[in-house]
Amino acid sequence: MAEVEVSSAEGIRTVVLNRPEKRNALTLAMLEQLSSVFAEAPPAHERATVLRASGPVFCAGLDLTERRASAAPAGESPIHHLLQALRSYPLPVVAVVQGDAIAGGNELALNCDLVIASTRASFGMSLAQIGLAPSWYLAARLYDAAGPALARQMLLLGDPVPATRLAELGVILMAVPDHELGPQSDRVARRLAANAPLSLRAIKSTLVRLGEGHDGLPHGDLDALVAAAGGSGDASEGISARLERRPPDFRGR
Repeated sequence: MAEVEVSSAEGIRTVVLNRPEKRNALTLAMLEQLSSVFAEAPPAHERATVLRASGPVFCAGLDLTERRASAAPAGESPIHHLLQALRSYPLPVVAVVQGDAIAGGNELALNCDLVIASTRASFGMSLAQIGLAPSWYLAARLYDAAGPALARQMLLLGDPVPATRLAELGVILMAVPDHELGPQSDRVARRLAANAPLSLRAIKSTLVRLGEGHDGLPHGDLDALVAAAGGSGDASEGISARLERRPPDFRGR
């Protein structure tokens, strides 16, 4: 069974994260598959894309078991290329979040153009709780998507924020009861598909360009801080503690 499933019908492509037994945690292989899906130019007949997930959790972030088994990656975060491909994808992307979207899952959802979530879903960035820190690119994308105050709350505290709160703040399109999630997401996807395709592509490109304000700023010193955190003993301890479901013992080194 494929861990990333792709289908298309009536001008709408559907991409499904399909690793429910692992809370749809993203492996390197899944990241590569998703990056390829969004890096390819969509067929002329497609008008919109819907990103969904199987099971009760939308995405728990990067696979920590895989992360613990290997050294911290040098350079860009493994999810960086996926988010770049997702943001620059020429058609609008709707995220349908039926359950929690944490860390990389949170970034994945909030980098879509529109987000429709279940009222039981939560969005969170738990990196500080396991000794990690987001790259410049990931922090900038969250800052743009959530706004300064909420980005600080999510990154510094690391606690999940209810979807209902994000809907109230206008960070996501809507939060609806479970039984309405499918019909509402279908309605929005069909509404997008009914719009003029050249207009959709022009607007999407304009919005992406408007969101690139942080990208040209120097941040080499910050990259060094992020790398130091990711390669620290605290990061190793934090990941192990999360996988073993116990409180971490951070030592600041």
